[in-house]
Amino acid sequence: MKPSIYNLTKEKLIEWVVSQGEKKFRAIQIWEWLYRKQVTTFTEMTNLSNDFINRLDAHFVVNPLKQSIVQTSVDGTIKYLFELHDHQFIETVLMRQKYGLSICVTTQVGCRMGCSFCASGLLSKKRNLSVGEIVAQIMQVQNSLMDERVSHVVVMGIGEPFDNYENVLDFLHIINDDKGLAIGARHITVSTSGLATKIYDFATNDLQINLAISLHAPGNEIRSRLMRINRSIPLEKLMAAVEFYTKTTNRRVTFEYILLSGVNDQVHHAQKLANLLKNKKKLAYVNLIPYNPVNEYDQYTRSKQADVLRFYDILKKNKINCVIRQEFGTDIDAACGQLRAKQLEKDSVNLEAKNEMSKV
Repeated sequence: MKPSIYNLTKEKLIEWVVSQGEKKFRAIQIWEWLYRKQVTTFTEMTNLSNDFINRLDAHFVVNPLKQSIVQTSVDGTIKYLFELHDHQFIETVLMRQKYGLSICVTTQVGCRMGCSFCASGLLSKKRNLSVGEIVAQIMQVQNSLMDERVSHVVVMGIGEPFDNYENVLDFLHIINDDKGLAIGARHITVSTSGLATKIYDFATNDLQINLAISLHAPGNEIRSRLMRINRSIPLEKLMAAVEFYTKTTNRRVTFEYILLSGVNDQVHHAQKLANLLKNKKKLAYVNLIPYNPVNEYDQYTRSKQADVLRFYDILKKNKINCVIRQEFGTDIDAACGQLRAKQLEKDSVNLEAKNEMSKV
């Protein structure tokens, strides 16, 4: 399988073009065809010679994704299931916000973090996505829109972005480039479950991308039950990395907190969370998230509305900036990873039936 040309940052594309004996400006032309004019084939690049187009076609494909399933919610949310060249599947979600169109992208096939409430972890990590496979999610969705433009990106889909750090960083440079998609750094958010060493690295990169932490518990005991990563990187190490990040960048950190009934949503949990963040009031923002139930994890249920509001009130009284996140796509496979899991289960059943038929 030829790699996608979306794999190349602008600098790497320039290097490749020059290595082909072409002038540097040809790379800029290709870049603008891909990300400004958003062509899907090399033959559409009409200011390139046929010989150069043939060489591009010999080395690269443009889009490495095959659209498999599209689900549209009554609220306008669209969930895409894409098939990769090796017949793996990934999910991408388009959300219609008041401030514009936001895309949630996936960075890995499966996930190795093993969070006990998350549909993404139902299927173990198979591999990292290439840079091009991440970029192509945005390009495929953007090309399906008429006169609308994707304005915001959240890297919160299947997988742990910082477990695929270098590819994610190249992806961010590509979509942020002002000669390409030009999605502003402050309109892009990357979420991590707590890979502390990568948070230190991220603090010193040259992009002003937003950082979100999947927290989900105010202390180690509950967090270790919910999130396996906390056993090796407990809250003390995580919060030290966050402290370094805020001091280095002077940027706010969003703490994602999924509310689970009777597990992490009671008064003492809210107060403990407020205490954990009390020294970060100016640069901490808590995103309270209603839980999307996953059939395989029937030990967890959504918090009652009264508990959600009480939790929110306690944080606000402690001067912690917080919001209850608006829900999207609740009438489709809302939880991240559910659509992929269903498709793989369906494929498994079909294969088993096919094998049985072959025995007859």
